[in-house]
Amino acid sequence: MTRTAVITGAGRGIGRACAARLLAEGWRVAALEKDPAMVAALAARHPGDALLALETDVADEAAVAAAFARIARWSPQGLDLLVNNAAIASAPRIPVEELSLAEWRRQLDAGLTSVFLCTRAAIPALRARGGSVVSMASTRAFQSEAHTEPYAAAKGGIVALTHALAVSLGPAIRVNAVAPGWIETGHLQGPQDGAFPEHAEADRRQHPAGRVGRPEDIAEAVLYLADAGFVTGQVLTVDGGMTRRMIYED
Repeated sequence: MTRTAVITGAGRGIGRACAARLLAEGWRVAALEKDPAMVAALAARHPGDALLALETDVADEAAVAAAFARIARWSPQGLDLLVNNAAIASAPRIPVEELSLAEWRRQLDAGLTSVFLCTRAAIPALRARGGSVVSMASTRAFQSEAHTEPYAAAKGGIVALTHALAVSLGPAIRVNAVAPGWIETGHLQGPQDGAFPEHAEADRRQHPAGRVGRPEDIAEAVLYLADAGFVTGQVLTVDGGMTRRMIYED
């Protein structure tokens, strides 16, 4: 039977690469994306009934419920995989003493509350198929740049939520996370999609792997975790070795 996945934040970068890879492997994919233009672009890029593209704000409880009700009609046999990828991709860096509660909540809702909402909504369908969850953490859960407190808190929360859910939902549902490092998404997107600038050559050279990451690297990790039957509650770091390298200022 054809396997079915739900991917949040599927309109760009890592989410888009995950959708493309799973579709290429013969999966059916429900792609949730807040930006209506990106929803339309996804549908145009992958015509046919293998992709269901839905405009959804995954930080909104009612919107998530409506999306998963639609997915249940589209895939009544259940779900094999949920990829919680949505987050605010280019969150502002604000000194913590200037950070408003509204901005804190906006980033936590997009990056962490959405994981809770979508996982909770997906549980019955995942349980029906013995499916799994892969959430997108970040190496920012373990190391930081200045003025990124909401983003770091959201990604750190995903790490803790991953092992909590793995214990609560196992053995029926496995729950894991991927922690990407520096991922260069510009080659997948044009300026109209808000592409990130390419990293400098110095950035690439400092990676033990000799390059920064690509969205396809993360899609490969997601595909691995979808089939890794004895792996649950884990965080797979995919960062070209950067969190293992000590760097000293000259």
